[in-house]
Amino acid sequence: MLLYLRLLRESFGFAVNALRNNKLRTLLSLLGVTIGIFSIIAVLAAVDSLDRKIKKDLSSLDKNTMYLTRVSFGPSNLPRWKTEQFPDVTYDEFQALKRSVISAENLCFQLFAGRQSIKFENETVNDVNVVPVTYEFTDIQTLEFETGRFFNEPESNSGAAVVVLGFEVAKSLFGGSDPIGKDVRIYGQRFTVIGVTQKQGAGMFGESNDISAFFPSNFLRRMYGDNNKTMLPVVIVNPGDNIDETKAEIAQKLRMIRGIKADQEDNFFINVLSGLTDMIDGIVGQMNMFGWIISGFSLLVGGFGIANIMFVSVKERTNLIGIQKSLGAKNRFILFQFLFEAVILSIIGGLIGLFLVWIITVILTNLLEFDFILGMGNVILGTTLAAAIGLVSGILPAISASRLDPVEAIRTGM
Repeated sequence: MLLYLRLLRESFGFAVNALRNNKLRTLLSLLGVTIGIFSIIAVLAAVDSLDRKIKKDLSSLDKNTMYLTRVSFGPSNLPRWKTEQFPDVTYDEFQALKRSVISAENLCFQLFAGRQSIKFENETVNDVNVVPVTYEFTDIQTLEFETGRFFNEPESNSGAAVVVLGFEVAKSLFGGSDPIGKDVRIYGQRFTVIGVTQKQGAGMFGESNDISAFFPSNFLRRMYGDNNKTMLPVVIVNPGDNIDETKAEIAQKLRMIRGIKADQEDNFFINVLSGLTDMIDGIVGQMNMFGWIISGFSLLVGGFGIANIMFVSVKERTNLIGIQKSLGAKNRFILFQFLFEAVILSIIGGLIGLFLVWIITVILTNLLEFDFILGMGNVILGTTLAAAIGLVSGILPAISASRLDPVEAIRTGM
């Protein structure tokens, strides 16, 4: 064991001497490994950060949450002309489902509406994500409050002019003052602020609660009725323990309500949030795969660079190899000496690549409102990958060095 530790130390010394004595040549040879490791780990870190952000944004919803509406959130086998004729889910259908569906834990009604401006005195916040919902919304999606509360059942049913503001919206309108009880204008109508959500941070899909405003959906129904094509009605369902049972029961009840015959297809879609997360996982996997393919070419070039510098190193130290063998060094000793040196050089190149990735993640995290994370798993992967490249690239030079005849090696070096 001590012999191999000594061998590792001597190999490290040879690698450092190669860097010190032939700086440009060695760095150019390591450049391929550096770029390869940088490319792969940068892609993996970016994708992991993106995936973590998406999963965090979706964590407030149960992954089995269903969205009952006339449109599909994913690819559909039905032709587009047919789905465009599907009727909207109505508030009355929501009420009927809420009374009759027993397998679901909670249901709420929401209108997907366009973004609006909110005004308070001389202050205006534009592009606010308005969320007209029923009071059951907080039983399905977790909302934490900085101050105040969410609207209750009587306020929801009557369509009261009350609103819950996102953190950033409230901050822009009121600054440091207390917004509770003050009136703002949305759709040209006066709303009383009853709550402010806690700061959440930027969302991946523009749905962050910080830039949202929640108010009773019945308020908009009183204003525009149920046939406004600029808004998409949706019934959000939090299923029970058996998601398939709940999905089947909702489909059966709605078919009965709409009078759909047994031989007719559904004229609605039940979109399950887990399908969206599965789709996201698939996209993340594809991004990782393409990153590996593209970066693989850089790693291939880096491997050739390491092999080249090791062949040069064998040639330069041919005389030394002959002397070592003449003094009793075994082939295995010479083999491991050059293998260790190749691995160490490759790891140095990989560490440079990892350092560059870390620098970029720090810069981007400070510049953008997004957390780029270089996880320990990716660091270990990058280091292991660099060591593997060095091992594969150094094996042929190491074998050629170990097979040198000591007499010929000494004569060649003279």
